[in-house]
Amino acid sequence: MNITLKSQLTLHPLTIREDKKHYIVEESLSGDFFEMPKICIDAIDLINKDVPLDYIEQNLKPQYPEEEVDLVEFAEQLVELGLVKEIDGETLQVTKNNDSPRGFTWLSPKVGQFFFNKVTTKLFMAIIILNILLVIVNPQLLPTYQDLFIFDAMTFNILTFMGISLLLIVTHEFGHILAVRSHGLPAKLEVGHRLLFVVFQTDLSPAWKLPPKQRNVLYLAGICFDQLMILIAFTLKLSFPEASSLFIGILGVVVLDIFIKTIYQCCFYMKTDIYYLCENLTGCYNLMENGRQYLSKWLPFIKQDSSTETFEDEARIVRIYSFFYLGGVLLTFSIFIIYFIPQLYYAYSQTLPELLHPGGNPFFWDAVVFLGQTILIGSLLIYSWHKSNTSRTY
Repeated sequence: MNITLKSQLTLHPLTIREDKKHYIVEESLSGDFFEMPKICIDAIDLINKDVPLDYIEQNLKPQYPEEEVDLVEFAEQLVELGLVKEIDGETLQVTKNNDSPRGFTWLSPKVGQFFFNKVTTKLFMAIIILNILLVIVNPQLLPTYQDLFIFDAMTFNILTFMGISLLLIVTHEFGHILAVRSHGLPAKLEVGHRLLFVVFQTDLSPAWKLPPKQRNVLYLAGICFDQLMILIAFTLKLSFPEASSLFIGILGVVVLDIFIKTIYQCCFYMKTDIYYLCENLTGCYNLMENGRQYLSKWLPFIKQDSSTETFEDEARIVRIYSFFYLGGVLLTFSIFIIYFIPQLYYAYSQTLPELLHPGGNPFFWDAVVFLGQTILIGSLLIYSWHKSNTSRTY
């Protein structure tokens, strides 16, 4: 269907909220959110008043002399975004899939408000500072790669680590869920990945319904619960230094797991909780895409994305972010060199030779089960990658 300046559009129900720099537009049927500048909001307001496109264009050009006002192109973009219901009285056949979160509504908002309120948010910040001070005063609290290996049998080490890591992931995500529910919004738990690791992740898209300041708590909620868990582990290690090796070993795994995950939160080339916090604080909601586009001018291995657009007032922030992007890559390599490569080398050097000694040797079966665990984790990772790539296909 061709759109001209004489066309008259009817839009789907939209909810528009003013944000830090621009506006957030919510399409009520699908639950999708879009960021738009004020000129677009003015155009939508006139479209909703049944004003033809040519009159809208004539009206907006004097108001925005520095902008290129093309209502036909804007209308076509609205159609592509699925925001247009009718054109000149003819209904567009568009399937609306509402993938917005609907889960955990059984969890009372009062429970979320118990954990996340004006008092507890300050308490969580104090916990983070306290953890940093404890590490400075007691550097032995910092984890090493050997902390993963509590038992002689590698199977027990991996099962213990997987169990503790799963428990901590659930705790982290429940922080997000409780923060979302504290505002009476629904939440959804999904399976995703971070580089080589399968993770659970909470869909925080309902956060767009809130003012920017309130969104900050939703993004930090998981880290707050992580820091509470690591404070408990630090306190127990310092309070009971003579406890059993198994007890101290389990605490070491807790610290190691949270420590590495906290560092990964600072890897800004991935969309981590801290990345979303930075987006929210700056009001630049495509930092990664625009940062990659900026870096692609100098780094040919980064693909250019012509679909991204940087607003003029965001250019300086995007340039600053690009340095943090590269720093995150270097930080990842450092973690692999300090922790993961030594762990993998030790694990496989201990297990693979045992495959040459079958029979009644219990370490042979330990090696077999360990390789099976490796295959299982790899399969979950491949599934997560496949699901992620599929979700990018529209």
